[in-house]
Amino acid sequence: MSATPRATTKPTTQASRRGSEDPRWVRWLLTAVALTFTTVLLFLPLANVFAQALAKGWAAYWDALAHPDSLHAIRLTLTVAAVCIPLNVVFGLAAAWAVAKFEFRGKSLLITLIDLPFAVSPVVAGLMIVVLFGLQGYLGPWLLDRDIQIVFALPGIVIATVFVTFPFVARELIPVMQATGSEQEQAALTLGAGGWRTFWSVTLPSVKWGLVYGIILCNARAMGEFGAVSVVSGHIAGLTDTMPLRVEKLYNEYNAQAAFAVASVLALLALLTLAVKTWLEWRQNAEFARAQAAPVTEPPARP
Repeated sequence: MSATPRATTKPTTQASRRGSEDPRWVRWLLTAVALTFTTVLLFLPLANVFAQALAKGWAAYWDALAHPDSLHAIRLTLTVAAVCIPLNVVFGLAAAWAVAKFEFRGKSLLITLIDLPFAVSPVVAGLMIVVLFGLQGYLGPWLLDRDIQIVFALPGIVIATVFVTFPFVARELIPVMQATGSEQEQAALTLGAGGWRTFWSVTLPSVKWGLVYGIILCNARAMGEFGAVSVVSGHIAGLTDTMPLRVEKLYNEYNAQAAFAVASVLALLALLTLAVKTWLEWRQNAEFARAQAAPVTEPPARP
């Protein structure tokens, strides 16, 4: 009887571990550089916003936020975000579905058009909307005859915000749908499920985390957009001023405390968005860990 050879494992020595790790001083240096940049560029400006907002006390802070123009700017910003997010979700799902699940002529052109807002300056995007829908624009006389106002009104702000935010949902969903493939949808269709039933029961649950991340990014950009909205809004106080425009107007009027008060609301919304994103990432990692730890059930052997 021959002895079964044992698999020999080479012990990991301290020298081999050191060879795969950076020196301690390099790790400390890189950590110090990262912390310095984070502190100087993120934490200190954020802390300064709240410090300047509360410099004159809570009473002045609430008075600045209770101003009718500031309240309208907050409501307008939230309204624009609430309108833009569903539009971007519909477009993002449709575009990602078309790009990831089908092959058609002009597919590369569609992907390029999706990325177009990343390449075009927001100011240029706002100017394009003014040239198209303004009083002296191509559609201006036609809109004027029908008493429809796009520029210097809520519709123009929504169009400008949608333009600069619509790539986020699509760009989050396209790689997720490409990674999942189309086998599950084909199996559902083979079993008799219709198109809508397949989309709601198979496709949407498989891309839910990518969709949520896209919504979070879209919401953050929609609330903080300045360039395109600044061109199409007209800066009409109490009518077309969003929170970023209101902050700029107050600061230019040398009312720094009120400007920082409104800016603190934007900062709080950003922190809330970041907290939601962190919680969703924790949920996703927890679900992935449970899926990895679940025992694999083998089919019973045939008799």
